[in-house]
Amino acid sequence: MTQPEFLDGPGGRRLAYHRSPGRGPWVVFLGGLKSDMEGTKALHLEAWSKDQGRAFLRFDYSGHGQSSERFEDGCIGDWAADTRAVVEALTDGPILPVGSSMGGWQALLLARAVPDRLAGLVTIAAAPDFTEDSYWAGFSEAQRTQIMQEGRVELPSDYMEPYVITRQMIEDGRKNLVLRDPLDLPCPVRCLQGTADTAVSTDTALRLLDHATCPNMQLTLVKDADHRFSDGPCLGLIETAVTEVLALAEET
Repeated sequence: MTQPEFLDGPGGRRLAYHRSPGRGPWVVFLGGLKSDMEGTKALHLEAWSKDQGRAFLRFDYSGHGQSSERFEDGCIGDWAADTRAVVEALTDGPILPVGSSMGGWQALLLARAVPDRLAGLVTIAAAPDFTEDSYWAGFSEAQRTQIMQEGRVELPSDYMEPYVITRQMIEDGRKNLVLRDPLDLPCPVRCLQGTADTAVSTDTALRLLDHATCPNMQLTLVKDADHRFSDGPCLGLIETAVTEVLALAEET
């Protein structure tokens, strides 16, 4: 594993990244909650981009991977600020964010923040507004009381150790919701979603498709694919989606 470089980010947070120059638009991988930039999808897309001569960027949000801070001290708004800081400091010209799970939410926040820089957008099991629609909505009364009084609650995960969900994450998430207000995506968008995903439902994918205003947006449902979306056929679908969006961007 090669050593990352670091960017001094917002609030003194030290953000780890790997940057591969090439021709634009920049493909920027945005990972999921508690994931890092060494995951299968990030590394596969980096290798693909290098093979294609494409500019590529992967990084760790604060509290994730090799970046500074503790996970439980972070929230959606912090990671959105990290994303924007990395993109603004390390890329130029058009970008194509590829957001996985929570990274899909981050990609939508980035699209809202810098719409003029978007060449396109690809999401993989995107989880917009999950702090409200999955966590808070799914809490029992006892869990809601615990998080309000004690500031945290632990939730089991199918993929790793339990998630520590904080009151700060819930309250900050409400400031960053994207499915309540108009969501304009002025570029080609491709969304990928597995039907066997136990973390993000197909209903969420359909809700995003229905909610967004977009001139060219497609959703691909993949039978029996799970939340990881990282086996050979799924990685091939990610390549296809990125290739298609890049081709559309280059036509304009």
